[in-house]
Amino acid sequence: MQSIQDATRSSPKVILFDLDGTLVDSAHDLGAAVDEMRIRRELPPLGVAHYRSMVGSGARGLLKLAFDLSPSDASYEQMKEEFFLQYEQNLTKNTVVFEGVDTLLQSLMNSGLQWGVVTNKMERFTHPLVREYELFKSAKTVVCGDTTPHAKPHPAPLLEAAKRMGVDAADCWYVGDDLRDIEAAKAAGMVSVAALYGYLGNAVSVDDWGADHKINTPNALLNILHTR
Repeated sequence: MQSIQDATRSSPKVILFDLDGTLVDSAHDLGAAVDEMRIRRELPPLGVAHYRSMVGSGARGLLKLAFDLSPSDASYEQMKEEFFLQYEQNLTKNTVVFEGVDTLLQSLMNSGLQWGVVTNKMERFTHPLVREYELFKSAKTVVCGDTTPHAKPHPAPLLEAAKRMGVDAADCWYVGDDLRDIEAAKAAGMVSVAALYGYLGNAVSVDDWGADHKINTPNALLNILHTR
């Protein structure tokens, strides 16, 4: 028998989404930024396929793949800022919304569900990117990696989004393509949804993430919601 708590959790009031790898595919622009750094140093570009799985890790993951750099290396901060500046120049050159996201968001709103974005991407990149897409103007909140003192997998950004939207965390679902997204959702007391069409990383198998739901396409979320 379904408990009252389970029944409540099965009927969300808000759907929150990660950005890169969940709503938009930004792998080409992020990969191109770090490859441009390699070209300046007379190193061959490695191509988006080399970087794709680690795009969700941002500068840390991409600089590791491109230059075998870690945050503890002396040149890391300088290289990170160079990467940021290069990426900032081409935020939306080849970044696209994943197929089906437009239908998904419109369907959510037609059903009376509000939606928002919680990303680890810094505000300096997130807000210009989101403004480029008419589709995202219906987001009720956008919480970035530096909006709160902590980034995911800490629950603070998700809890901030729920607070801004005037709902309890238990009334929210969070959709993301990285283990950190699922960990953050669980820590915040939200239902977690793993977006298997995203970047996923390469450290832990998605089968071991412990997500409440998994979706292979954005629109698959509607199928889950319609069975609630």
